[in-house]
Amino acid sequence: MPSEKAPGGDASLSGIEAVSAAVLAMSRHLEVREVLRRITASARELLGAEYAALGVPDDHGGFAQFVVDGVSDEQWRAIGPLPRQHGVLATMLHDLAPTRLDDVRRAPAFGGWPSAHPTLTDFLGMPIVDDGEIVGALFLANKQGGFTDHDEDLLRILVAHAALALGNARLYERSRELTLAGERARIAHDLHDAVSQKLFSLRLTAKAAAALVERDPARARAELAEVAKLAAEAADELRAVVVELRPAALEEDGLVATLASQVQVLDRAHSASVSFTAQGVRALPPAQEAAVLRVAQEALHNALRHSGAQAVTVALAGSGPAGRGARLRVADDGRGFDPESVRRAGRHLGLVSMRDRAAGVGGRLSLESAPGTGTVVEMEVPGA
Repeated sequence: MPSEKAPGGDASLSGIEAVSAAVLAMSRHLEVREVLRRITASARELLGAEYAALGVPDDHGGFAQFVVDGVSDEQWRAIGPLPRQHGVLATMLHDLAPTRLDDVRRAPAFGGWPSAHPTLTDFLGMPIVDDGEIVGALFLANKQGGFTDHDEDLLRILVAHAALALGNARLYERSRELTLAGERARIAHDLHDAVSQKLFSLRLTAKAAAALVERDPARARAELAEVAKLAAEAADELRAVVVELRPAALEEDGLVATLASQVQVLDRAHSASVSFTAQGVRALPPAQEAAVLRVAQEALHNALRHSGAQAVTVALAGSGPAGRGARLRVADDGRGFDPESVRRAGRHLGLVSMRDRAAGVGGRLSLESAPGTGTVVEMEVPGA
């Protein structure tokens, strides 16, 4: 990864203010990999070390994830494979006490480095503990003048917050996995309810047409017309499902382009008109962009499959201070419904998952609908 400058500490910040700044930096992220990277960079900057690394162990004597800071991409590639759980690292993964050394090379457990590895001297390492379990090891090396008791106290505070940030990130990713599993189940249900039923009707209609060809050609032609209609509807349903299954290219294309592309495909796949507009939208944090996209997909799914709408509009606009946030609006002219009746009947139409997605990225979601008036879903996220 690119090397970042490690200042020796901002004189304008006291120790507790510096820790607070580091904790806030960690808390802004939800993806585990990014949280690990931010913990490592924050620790290095906080203590003014030249190098920092954080390892999350696996169950096979290695590391499931290993993040470094202060090492360039070229250096990291030259170092080679990830380290194993041995030497000083192994000690840190089995001992709750911190490890502080004047020269790590003289430690009894020191086992050497690959030839491209930078030379480390003074060393401070501390396990990351969550609910009594060591979930990682954070260490820093090469601080001018060596590490002090004060450095150890600061790192202990930072590591406690790092455990919380890492735990929250893992819960978020687990929640996202469960949501994806739920979406797969919903898509499978849609395939069964919509496409499978249409294909079954198509087969019966085709058999009826074949039986009528000789004795009633006119009725046979009518049945064949119905076959063509059912086949077209089944193809539309399949195209819509493919759109939902297709991985969104958020990282490559961004939210606006990705959402515009999906709306365009849905407009072609369905008889209803589906349109998209965007105005003043800035790039959002990755987790927020993913949440906005998924809420838009869920709202579009409801409008196109359940509302009987003739027109669906999707609008995305900048919002909040300096336009850093975004507001999504999905509106249809369908039959609408009574939200309270739907809630009492236990039919959520994806509303729970949409609200959870919005809340999970610090946003809010609202829904307006009534029988005969269509439905409007709005979501707003704060941005960076």
